[in-house]
Amino acid sequence: MSGTITLPTWFAVLAVVLATLAVFNHFLLPAARWMARRSVNRAIADVNRRFDLKLPLFQLTKRQVLIDRLVYDPEVLATVARIANDRGVPRDGVMMEVVAFAREMVPSFNPYIYFNLGYRMARRFLRYFYQVRVGWVHDGAGREIPPNTSMVFFINHRSNLDYLLVTYLASRRAALSYGAGEWARVWPFKIILRLAGAYILRRNLDDPVYRVVLRRYVQMATAAGVPHAIFSEGALSRNGMVNEPKLGLLSYICRNFDPAGENDIVFVPVGTNFDRVMEQRTLIANVDTDFRGRGTVFVLGSTLLVLLRQVWLKLTLRWQGFGMAAANFGEPLSLRDWSKRNGLSLTSLQQKPLFEAIESLGNELRNRVIDTIPVLAVPLLSMLVLETDEPMTRDQLTDKALKRLNHLRNLGAHPGIRKGAEKVAITDGFDLMYRLGLITIDGDEKVEPHVDERDMLQYHANSIIQLSASLEAK
Repeated sequence: MSGTITLPTWFAVLAVVLATLAVFNHFLLPAARWMARRSVNRAIADVNRRFDLKLPLFQLTKRQVLIDRLVYDPEVLATVARIANDRGVPRDGVMMEVVAFAREMVPSFNPYIYFNLGYRMARRFLRYFYQVRVGWVHDGAGREIPPNTSMVFFINHRSNLDYLLVTYLASRRAALSYGAGEWARVWPFKIILRLAGAYILRRNLDDPVYRVVLRRYVQMATAAGVPHAIFSEGALSRNGMVNEPKLGLLSYICRNFDPAGENDIVFVPVGTNFDRVMEQRTLIANVDTDFRGRGTVFVLGSTLLVLLRQVWLKLTLRWQGFGMAAANFGEPLSLRDWSKRNGLSLTSLQQKPLFEAIESLGNELRNRVIDTIPVLAVPLLSMLVLETDEPMTRDQLTDKALKRLNHLRNLGAHPGIRKGAEKVAITDGFDLMYRLGLITIDGDEKVEPHVDERDMLQYHANSIIQLSASLEAK
């Protein structure tokens, strides 16, 4: 029995669409997920084989599971009940806020993205602009971390590239989880950063619901052994120094710490420095104002313009690099040992004197970061040019720079310049400063600071001035 069935065009199109979706859902999508999961599993096996630190299970847990754990955390639920009562609103309304905050905050860490694509992109990007150096790694920072220990890298915030620099240089030790600012909420940055394990912060949101969600996520990740990286000052340094530490995230990390418990927290001070900071013009022009208040468009637009300009210079064969970028990894600080040394107990860390204890810890970590700042050519030369009363020739300044470098090294500083390459680095530093218009050189080869660039020279010099003062005081 045969015949012809006539179908409406819309029905035929609908049937084709539904059939295509069925094939995609039942065959193509599972195959794509299997291939992606296979790549992730290979990355995890490779990381666990090559790295000193194993990936915590927390970082490998599905994102939705972490969100559910955070949303239904007992402390979060208790805060929801209290806030709903105080505001006189239904509990479900406050819970919707919690879910929204958790979805925005919780990362979806992907080892393949982090250790393969992310690592390679960070390496290429940094090496495109800089000569990247690990100036020094303390023996304790390079040693295997004991079990039941959480690592926290405490970093000065010199540039937005600090994130890439430390991630790249520490990638063979740990998969670092950062707190990214409001700009990271913009697509596609939020997707990329979540895959890299970053959690998104709203620094200026003074909401008790948000604060408890953030605090509990940080504490859950820390207790699970996720390596953290926090910036000492929170925001970028406007004067080139390591300024007073922000204590918010530090207090979250330490708040539930039990010095008598099995788990320990180890802080690794990290000092970074650059011959040229990519955002230096913006930072100098906004010393007294928070340019983050101008919005995401301003921040991202300014960064994009800088990058496009450098690409154009590269294409026109006029680009000559940004000099060196270096990081030093200092002596680790065990929170358990620090608590015992300062006579602090579980009660004193968790109750009334918490702020005083965290403030003391933050200042000690800040001092350790200052002592680990790498000495680079441009910051060193900037200091010497400004402190010289009479103009000196390049050769005279070079000799003075080499002597000062040796003096700082004898005091305990750790230059980012390799031994034996000091003179070449100083020469390159002079060339970079001259190209940027920071100094003038007359016919007699005498060097003077450019009349309009003293603030910029001071910005670079402050990192070495602060380091020198700290070492001299010891």
